[in-house]
Amino acid sequence: MFGMSVFQSVLERFKAEENEATTEDETPSVVSSGISAPFVGTLTAAGNFGTVVAHHAYLENAGEEMLQPPKPKPKPVIPDHLRRTNPDMIAADLGLGDNETTLSLTEKRRRFAAENHPDRYPLDFRAHATLRMKVANMLIDEALRRLKIMAPKGA
Repeated sequence: MFGMSVFQSVLERFKAEENEATTEDETPSVVSSGISAPFVGTLTAAGNFGTVVAHHAYLENAGEEMLQPPKPKPKPVIPDHLRRTNPDMIAADLGLGDNETTLSLTEKRRRFAAENHPDRYPLDFRAHATLRMKVANMLIDEALRRLKIMAPKGA
């Protein structure tokens, strides 16, 4: 085992255990450390694990709550701010004003994206979040264009 990788030594150990098991008995048993006795079965002639024993042991040892079907999760409710898709409402959410600078607009875009980005929401709500992001980006881009038009030449 020395001079081998860990993977190679594990394979060699499995081969040795397999050879020992087949020489002792024609039906090799599956032994797994850490698994309780009811869950250990034997290999059949076709090589399938005896799952019937394990299944019955599971049902015997399972608590009542494990045997009940899982309760359906409540459907998430869309947040109120995602329903606000009107451009005027989104402009108010952005806090756009008359004295904006390139830096303030960039900061508002980042803050809005951190709160409203579609990747933050379940699939059911992403269409609303995407629309809000598109409108917000459009409003900020328009404000940036106005700033460039109004900026004095050479500034």
